Amino acid sequence: MEESVVADFVGRLYTPDLDDDEPVRGRVLLSQRRLVLATGDSRTTVPLSSVFDVVVGTVPGDLRSFFNDSVTLAYDRDGTRDTALIEGEPDDMDRFVRVLFKALLRDVTVTVRHPAKVGGRVTDATDHKAKLSLSPGRIDFVGCPDPFSVDLSTVIDYEHTERTIGGSKHPALVFRHVPDVQTLTSIATVPDARTLNVLGRYIKLEYAEVREEVEALDPTEDELEVLVSIYSAGGEANVADVVTGDATRTSMILDSLREEGLVADAETGTTLTRKGRIVVTRYLESVNA
Repeated sequence: MEESVVADFVGRLYTPDLDDDEPVRGRVLLSQRRLVLATGDSRTTVPLSSVFDVVVGTVPGDLRSFFNDSVTLAYDRDGTRDTALIEGEPDDMDRFVRVLFKALLRDVTVTVRHPAKVGGRVTDATDHKAKLSLSPGRIDFVGCPDPFSVDLSTVIDYEHTERTIGGSKHPALVFRHVPDVQTLTSIATVPDARTLNVLGRYIKLEYAEVREEVEALDPTEDELEVLVSIYSAGGEANVADVVTGDATRTSMILDSLREEGLVADAETGTTLTRKGRIVVTRYLESVNA
């Protein structure tokens, strides 16, 4: 069957096959099975099955001065690990990133438990096989009894772990997301470390940017107390329910939290934003550690 090209653009490239130590202008062609990076003097073909990691926007130190918005691919070639870097126009790169992840995770089957937790409560959900289907900003888990989708903009935390299924250990990804008011925890057990890396990187596309904003914040003890009060109320509460002492003082704290993008006004009260939930999650984990 002839392979269809899903991305084709001209950018700046760096591959191990170049004689030059600096990136050069070249053509990027991506199909559902391979990536071809062609310059005037070289041609690098990377089977997608050999790609074990993808990093968007972070460039190794010795090449940092040459690249801005970029994608780095790490792949196996003849028993060695090589790296290729690609940079292009923003529109080209946005499309390339979307179709690259979709191609890398095409036809991947995982074992999913959803929701494994609702808030802090463990559910009676069981494991089911599901196929991954990616679309811009979203992961669909299909082919299981209860198909579901995860909007990347709702993910507030994720971690790598291991699970034993059928007597064997497998890598797994545990991620928390907030589709509505309640925090849901889902677990996806994947076939190998390569899939774990790539799926984790896809989830991180939007999560990393918000995490950086959160890490730059330094909430006061009073602000944390108000955030935890809203969180304990289910993520949304009336002002009267979060008053901790002086009402005027609480109102001032809420104004500060709004300015920092940690809370927002909803029809039924004050609600935690995604950033607010991440702050609370990190705080509670530090307290319970």
